[in-house]
Amino acid sequence: MNPVAAPNTRTIRRWRQYLAAERAEATVYRQLAKRRHGEEQEILLALADAEGRHEAHWLDLLGDNVGRPRKSDLRTRFLILLARAFGSVFVLALAQRAEGRSPYEDDEDATSAMAADEAIHEEVVRGLAARGRNRLSGTFRAAVFGANDGLVSNLSLILGVTAANIPPGAVLATGIAGLLAGALSMGAGEFVSVHSQRELLEASSPNPDAERAVSKLDVDANELELVYRARGMSKEEAAAHASEVLTANSVSAARTKPTIKPRIFDAGVTPPDAHEAIGTGFGAAASSFCFFASGAVVPLIPYFFGLQGIVAGLVAAGLVGLALLGTGSIVGLLSGGSPLRRALRQLVIGYGAAGATYLLGLLFGAAGA
Repeated sequence: MNPVAAPNTRTIRRWRQYLAAERAEATVYRQLAKRRHGEEQEILLALADAEGRHEAHWLDLLGDNVGRPRKSDLRTRFLILLARAFGSVFVLALAQRAEGRSPYEDDEDATSAMAADEAIHEEVVRGLAARGRNRLSGTFRAAVFGANDGLVSNLSLILGVTAANIPPGAVLATGIAGLLAGALSMGAGEFVSVHSQRELLEASSPNPDAERAVSKLDVDANELELVYRARGMSKEEAAAHASEVLTANSVSAARTKPTIKPRIFDAGVTPPDAHEAIGTGFGAAASSFCFFASGAVVPLIPYFFGLQGIVAGLVAAGLVGLALLGTGSIVGLLSGGSPLRRALRQLVIGYGAAGATYLLGLLFGAAGA
């Protein structure tokens, strides 16, 4: 696109802001690349180069109107700081959101190729972030849900017994009992859950002993084809793959020197590294226990300092609300969604559960139960 003749002040200001944003985004990707290696590093540097092409477009439009370098928006500057300090999946998730907010689609001064680039960049960053999310998903899921369960369940328990006019000492004892019981239950449940899921995946993995039977198969009947069809291949694909495997197996068997053969039954099977996304049983259990306990202790804090009654309940609710906003924001960041929306959702759900329990406590207290 050719530069617009005599651009007005507002247009120049917009172009300068785009230029600053492109430079900042390139810096984010270069900072992230410093903490990566191999393919991920190459991808991030390629993204930085692409932002450099966009930078050149705005430089060309501005010409002599470039002026002094402008600062990018606060959000992008924050991203740069995070990239330099951590280089984590949180930064990639934020970068994914930033790419998804590109204004180029509706800006006549940006080329259609630039708008397309930004859309593709979002998917590239989504893919990189997904790798980090997979590495975190097992223990992180247990940690976040454990903390939220501890916050909401113990706040609900404490508010419920407080509303029922239970003595302050009994309220504290009830809260501590709720903390221990819930943490142990969460840890045991998470351990069983993760181990059960791993066992289900392992049950779908091929039996190594079956490979020894392949050399004795009737080539004309080709039972191996049925294995591949059972794992999701079409009849034609299964026949072609089975024929290829049998041919390779017979050639390998005819050689006097052993050769390395590909595993015969790997086709259509969930790869072994899929277990990575589930996490380990002990890791998930320990994470659930610790984070449930750390969440459940929050509503007990005012009671540790001697507060009682409605005052203690309000302080506990306020502390839990802040914690729920924090965990909700973290989930929002990692999911690539709006941190504020996720935070408010956590808050509404948590307060809804606690409020319902408080009302039940009032009801049972009034009834003398």
